[in-house]
Order: sequence, then structure tokens, then C-alpha cells
Amino acid sequence: MYDLKPSMERAEILLEALPYIRRFYNKTIVIKYGGHAMIDEELKHLFARDIVMMKYIGINPVVVHGGGPQIGSFLKKFGKDSQFIQGMRVTDAETMDIVEMVLVGKLNKEITGLINQHGGRAVGLSGKDGELTQAEKYFLSAEKAKDAPSEIIDLGLVGKVKKINAELLLSLEKDGFIPVIAPTGVGAAGETYNINADLVAGAVAAALQAEKLILLTDVQGVLGSEGTLINAMNESEAEELINAGVIAGGMFPKVKCCLKALKGGVKKTHIIDGRLKHAVLLEMFTDKGIGTEITYGACPKESPGGKIN
Repeated sequence: MYDLKPSMERAEILLEALPYIRRFYNKTIVIKYGGHAMIDEELKHLFARDIVMMKYIGINPVVVHGGGPQIGSFLKKFGKDSQFIQGMRVTDAETMDIVEMVLVGKLNKEITGLINQHGGRAVGLSGKDGELTQAEKYFLSAEKAKDAPSEIIDLGLVGKVKKINAELLLSLEKDGFIPVIAPTGVGAAGETYNINADLVAGAVAAALQAEKLILLTDVQGVLGSEGTLINAMNESEAEELINAGVIAGGMFPKVKCCLKALKGGVKKTHIIDGRLKHAVLLEMFTDKGIGTEITYGACPKESPGGKIN
């Protein structure tokens, strides 16, 4: 007599996923890929397979990747120190060449190749390709003494997103391709800018009016004042936690990115733990989900399982 229990459990998992597959069919999901998930070999292959699966069941994933640690390693090899101001990498012309080489020439091709290796049709893109990410120079404003004017800091070739060429991405989606985007931008004179990957992902999600923006991180999600995971909140609650100093450090720009994407028309945003196997699938296709969901408007209501309906 065969033991049918494992097969029955797998069937239950598929049935749990069915309403979410139906809900997200033909919808765009933008995923910011970074952190440990981009370094661990097993997680890299699992992520690529998950992205391929999403495409095969009728969902349109768009991947925006980071690469900060890898850039830092290459800069060391070239004898250049990494200088950061408020978490932003100061980027001179020589550093920008290395950043572009690592993000576009190495990491983007590796991610694209892995997705294709597992049966997908991925296309790697930089901000220059089809003027996908039109950018302008970003100036950092730093507060000085009380009642004194803010100091404007020049970070070099660090940019901010001016416009996303959504038509290019929609055309690729329509033809069955999976866009994989490196976070560089092109200026009006053709210069290349280094842009924070979270900001690019948020801008892409807003331009495509995505159903979801998912940010992969190396933490559980947003933690409350007592250090426990916050499963769900809306933008008002997020702003309160920012003002109270609960959301700070590396989580601050990620939450701000989510809030900006929501204001731009993205339906829901998520900050999840990319160290977990199949993290994106767990968030999208299970009743409980993982990480923190941030929505816009009325206070979110959680189902008994913890996931917002």
C-alpha cells in the first residue's frame, strides 16, 4: 500500500495557491532582488526557478537587482575605498565605471543567465537600454545646526529616477520575456548614474502600475518597538513609526520606497526575508505570507492566518 500522505500534502499546497494564482494572473509583480539571496548559490538557483514558475502560470515578474557588496569587493581589487554618506556611495567617474561593469557587465548577465538556464526567457537591461531609466543628478541635503540652512552634498554620479520607459517593459512582457534590470540610469547628456536599487524598483513598479512591489532583504521584515515582526500596516502607521524613530537605519529607505510606490499607484508593497527558500512564492501563494505588507489608505485588516485579503 502506497503512503499517500506526502502526495495529499502537496495537493493541499497547490489548492492553497490556486486563489492567489487566479488573482495575480496577467498582473505585474516587481521584485527587488538583493542581499543574501544574491550571494548564496542555492538561493540564487531557487530564486531563478521561482521567477520562471511565476511566468509559466501567467504572472509577469520584473526583476530589479542590487549589488552593493559585489561592487565593494571589486573596488577593493582596484585599490579604491568605498565612501558612504548617509548610506549613499560617493561615485566619481572611475567608481562609476566599476559600478557599471559589476552591475551591468557581471551581475545582470549572471541573473539573466540563471533564469534562462531554468527555462525562462529573461532579457537583461541597463538604464541606457532604450533609455529605460532616465535619470538626473541627486544632491544630498544634510541638516546642520538649528536654524542654519541645510548643507548640499555632491555625491558625484549618483542619480535619481526621472522617468521609466514603461512601454519597453510592457512590450517585453507581452512577448513573454522577463525583464532583469540593473539599477543604473542615463542622463540627458548620455552620462551614466548609479541609483539605489530600491528606488529603481519602486519607480518601475509605479510606472507599470504593478500589483505588488516585493523587496527582498536580509531581515524578517519591519520590526516594531519591541523587536517583533509587524505583519501589516498602512502608510499612516508607517509614517508614525518613522517619526517615532522605530523605523530607522537601513529599513528607513526601504519603507520610504514602498510609500512612494503606493502613492504612485502600486496596489501593495512587501518587505520580506530573502534568506528564506522560495521567499517570493511564500509571500504570494500562501494564506499566511511572510514579512511585512504595507498598503495605502484604510487600515489593513488581517485574516486569521495573518495575511491581508
